[in-house]
Amino acid sequence: MNELRELFHQLNNQLGIILAHAEMLEVHAPDDASRSRAAQVVASVLDAMSTAREIRGRSNLTAV
Repeated sequence: MNELRELFHQLNNQLGIILAHAEMLEVHAPDDASRSRAAQVVASVLDAMSTAREIRGRSNLTAV
């Protein structure tokens, strides 16, 4: 069970890095099309983080 907790922690860290970069790209995008693509990445990462949280919760793991 501890290995699973560590994997969720690692996944959350990785998604957090992707989210930070996507948000930076969104803010500094040179045009609307680029800003829109970056916003889609931000939304997708947030969805993935939510899904990981849901899986962790269903696995009866405490918050990481």
